Amino acid sequence: MKTILHYLKPYRMGMLRGFLIKVLGTFADLGLPWVLAYILDHVVPLGHISPVLLWGVAMVFLAVAARLLNIKANRMASKVARDAIEEVRHDLFHKIMYLSGNQTDAIGIPSLISRLTADSYNVHSMIGRAQRIGVRAPIILMGGILITFTLEPILTLVLVSTLPLLTVLVYHVSKKGIPLYTKVSQSVDEVVRVMRENISGIRVVKALSKTDYEYGRFKEKNGKLAENEFKAGITMAISGPMMNLILNLGLTAIVVVGAYRVNAGYSKPGGIVAFLSYFTMILNAMMSITRVFVDISKATASADRIGLVLDLKDELLVCEEKESNEEQEASGNVSRIEFSHVSFGYHAKNSGGEEKLCLKDINFKIMPGESLGILGATGSGKSTIINLMMRFYDVNKGSVRVDGRDVRNYTPQKLREKFAVVFQNDTVFNDTLTENICFGREIGKEDMVRAAKDACAYDFIMEKEGGFLCEAAIGGANLSGGQKQRLLIARALSGNPEILVFDDSSSALDYKTDAKLRQAISARYKESTIVMVAQRVSSLMNLDHILVLEEGEPIGYGNHEELLKNCEVYREIYEVQMGG
Repeated sequence: MKTILHYLKPYRMGMLRGFLIKVLGTFADLGLPWVLAYILDHVVPLGHISPVLLWGVAMVFLAVAARLLNIKANRMASKVARDAIEEVRHDLFHKIMYLSGNQTDAIGIPSLISRLTADSYNVHSMIGRAQRIGVRAPIILMGGILITFTLEPILTLVLVSTLPLLTVLVYHVSKKGIPLYTKVSQSVDEVVRVMRENISGIRVVKALSKTDYEYGRFKEKNGKLAENEFKAGITMAISGPMMNLILNLGLTAIVVVGAYRVNAGYSKPGGIVAFLSYFTMILNAMMSITRVFVDISKATASADRIGLVLDLKDELLVCEEKESNEEQEASGNVSRIEFSHVSFGYHAKNSGGEEKLCLKDINFKIMPGESLGILGATGSGKSTIINLMMRFYDVNKGSVRVDGRDVRNYTPQKLREKFAVVFQNDTVFNDTLTENICFGREIGKEDMVRAAKDACAYDFIMEKEGGFLCEAAIGGANLSGGQKQRLLIARALSGNPEILVFDDSSSALDYKTDAKLRQAISARYKESTIVMVAQRVSSLMNLDHILVLEEGEPIGYGNHEELLKNCEVYREIYEVQMGG
């Protein structure tokens, strides 16, 4: 919650003004029963209509003033809540964008989504309600008690005797509520995860006739969420009936004592009527305080989850260069990409409790304008090399260097500006094809068209209604697999990057289109360094260097001819795919 309070600091003056306006509006509400009691006990017995009308006008003035002041204060409270949570969401989204791969893996994408949506909404509701009801209810409670002391001290003592019980009840219920709502938030994460997996993979689920199976998974997670919500709800709901019971018992005692005092001549009817009005206001105030505590319980759990992300320390820090590259730079011998004794693991443990490495002692060097192909079975570490190259993760051992500098000496932005990448499962956004290619960059129309032609995407784009202005559906649902890959390749080519990375990005292309793409890249992007992950030997055989991986270890490195002679695994793959 400290993190959220930090975001409220700039709004202190606005909150103070809203507080003062709310106080004035609440005092106007508190004045109405007192004026009514005065009219009944002191003005009506005079037998003149003029004083009654005059005090009636005073009541109307108080009622109108109370409404206007409360409306103004409520609007100010809503504005503070809106603006503060807008900043929270902005900073949370920014933080998520710059988390390291390890941090994203540890928290989980579904959890990050629910923190950005459901948790921020809970905090928003609490901030607004705390300023509205959280100010009004305590003033009604305390102010009502003080005023009733001036009207009926004895009856007020009966009322006050119920307050310790109410305080203890609210404290214990709220204490149990926070951990319960934390479990609810965790269950929401699980539901979002299952929903995200199934919605994004809906075609696979249907194709494999696993609709009922996935429905069962969702039903299980949804049931767990409902169970946790029920436990939290039933715990927090105890406060309402119990408070009603305590207050109604107090009301019964007040009516009995009040009737006795009126009959005995100790109290006046107007005072009793006003007291009952104040009692109703105090009852509603206590119920409102209960709702505020429910919101605070939810918001505290949500704020802690948001704060956990916002308070994460940056893992991808920029380190100082430990060694100079002046000699290399002077000789023009600076490598574009260099892996030196690189080992890496995703913090998974093997059966012996040691960290399981998915890359072991990787070494290679690529000079500017050269090309590297990476070949290996699924899970051999091909994509992990790309992740380390672009510093989504930091290596466990060794070093990765780009343009002669360790990637840890770059800011992530400066490093990644050198790259254009097409990932294996990349994203097509719900926008025009032009925006999907340009992706917010200042790319001229000629460069965009040239990239689309080089990626073999121009023809199918022009066949679409609207051409480059055609809207892509969410996730590219209105595009075939091959069209999506060509569009994504056009996005990478359009920026004329220093380093082009293709992470198995031609798997949906036919051999003819794949060959045309490779020819275009070799002819028009000679100055770019190319790194290509592929399953087809035909996609890699003309590259300058090929790295063959098996279970994270390099088992072959060289050009096509060298690997045919020296790497049995590469030769077997070549013979199977190329027919000997």
